[in-house]
Amino acid sequence: MIQKFLFPSKPDATGFSLFILGFRILFGVLMITHGMQKWDNFDAMSSAFPDPLGVGSTVSLSLAIFAEVICSVAFILGALYRLALIPLIFTMVIAFFVIHAADPFSAKEPAFIYLMVYLMTYITGPGKFAVDRLLVTKKRSR
Repeated sequence: MIQKFLFPSKPDATGFSLFILGFRILFGVLMITHGMQKWDNFDAMSSAFPDPLGVGSTVSLSLAIFAEVICSVAFILGALYRLALIPLIFTMVIAFFVIHAADPFSAKEPAFIYLMVYLMTYITGPGKFAVDRLLVTKKRSR
């Protein structure tokens, strides 16, 4: 059951899979730019970064960078796809509902858009052009 969840094997239409690949590349690269901004300014941001989980500003910033950079790379590649989406979804939930809760919608709209994209792509899966697909194919051929 866990293998089906992490490595979906149902063949998808090529056109849909190409669309999902383009979506993954577009939104993955866009999110990486957010994470790289945080990484580049780590020293300046680490003392003042919001700490909604109560683990400290530095740890919260590190977790956000992990989600926005490392998990975005996995999202683009389709590697451990749904597992990589969990930190991204969690980060956007915190950004939308906690960090920007009192802000007008226009300020929290980017977090909402990313959240919706990640939720929809979590449901649809990575498509045929993903590392997960290669892993399942190799495992089945043995």
